[in-house]
Amino acid sequence: MKKLILILLAIQLTIILGGCYDRKELEEQAYVISVGIDKTDKDKIFRFTFEMSNPEVGSSVANSSTTEPPQEIVSVLGSNFFSAMSAANASVAKAITLDQARVVIVSQELARSKEFINVMQSAPSTVDLRLNAQLVISKEKAEDFIKQNKPKLETRPHKYFQFMLDRAKETGVIPDAPLVRYFQITEGDADLFIAPFATNDKDPKEEYGEEDRFKAGEVQLKGSNPTQFMGSAVFKEGQMIDTLTGEETRFCLMFDKTQPLEEIIATYQDPLRPDFGITARVQVAKAKVKIDYKPDNKTNIDVFVNVHMNIAAVPSTENYMLNSRHRKILHDSLEKQLHDSASKLIRKTQDEYKLEPFYWSLHIRSKFLTIKDYEKADWSKKIYPNANIRLHIKVKSMEFGKILRESDLREVRD
Repeated sequence: MKKLILILLAIQLTIILGGCYDRKELEEQAYVISVGIDKTDKDKIFRFTFEMSNPEVGSSVANSSTTEPPQEIVSVLGSNFFSAMSAANASVAKAITLDQARVVIVSQELARSKEFINVMQSAPSTVDLRLNAQLVISKEKAEDFIKQNKPKLETRPHKYFQFMLDRAKETGVIPDAPLVRYFQITEGDADLFIAPFATNDKDPKEEYGEEDRFKAGEVQLKGSNPTQFMGSAVFKEGQMIDTLTGEETRFCLMFDKTQPLEEIIATYQDPLRPDFGITARVQVAKAKVKIDYKPDNKTNIDVFVNVHMNIAAVPSTENYMLNSRHRKILHDSLEKQLHDSASKLIRKTQDEYKLEPFYWSLHIRSKFLTIKDYEKADWSKKIYPNANIRLHIKVKSMEFGKILRESDLREVRD
């Protein structure tokens, strides 16, 4: 009996320990945190750039006096992710793994070419690459973007991308763009896909404007790290066709129920003193989309969005808090400014793109019994471009923080 028990225990241990045969130690692997892809002069050959993090730098257990660099950057040619990783291992002693890759950075040149969708087809079959990794479009070459990105406050580059993308998505100036969403929208062939737009090239606009009416590279920013994340790249049928500003990106997220949008900070024109701006913290409720589909006529699309504003700054010192008439003027002006800016984007999507980046095709699918009927109706070419879209943006509440009244500058100067 004891002999039988020992045999059974030995068999169990063999099975359990057999799962560790292919294990690798931390020091045996090179963890890629960002992948860059660029177009080359040769057809179907691309330049892949791998930024690998040094796990010993910045960790609490590591020696603080270490002189090792926080990352290593390797650039190789390849036709897909697999071939590029294999080529990179010719100079990297450790086994390259994409388990921790947070971003896939693609140059604008490649994203606008027809070859982009071909190189991206190898991403889902790359076992190590997670499909929740963010797709980022760089204005310059992806290799240059990765090499020039040198954050000063974060020695660990993977943490920089994590914090930067998370914070920018919370404020709405860039969208959430995991790889899986790119494939879902591209294969659905009924909506536009938007991805974060970033650059290290500075081309600031001379005039000052609201903080969200810029694209990456246009913000007047001085500092040691030139990297900017602002706005989004627009994709139609898997290929980049245009870019949106930070403000336009916010409206895209505002109208899309599948995209996260937390509290944002925005500046609006002061209705009583147009030469001043009013800054507010804005909380946006989930949009409600109602579609009245008419096969033989224009389809009516009603979009309802409720916002709550906390007025943070009134540089003109106009008394909006205690003067009910002025407060009503401000309330109506904010609603009008939101409606006008959003309507401008809607017209742009209908007239120029002939498609929308709001994922509204999800709301009309229930109007059809079969997929064949839905495809025959043709949301992207017949329904949406000719639809009658009515926006209902309401400012439900307006608060003014802790200050009861603004200072009277006439008395101060007197």
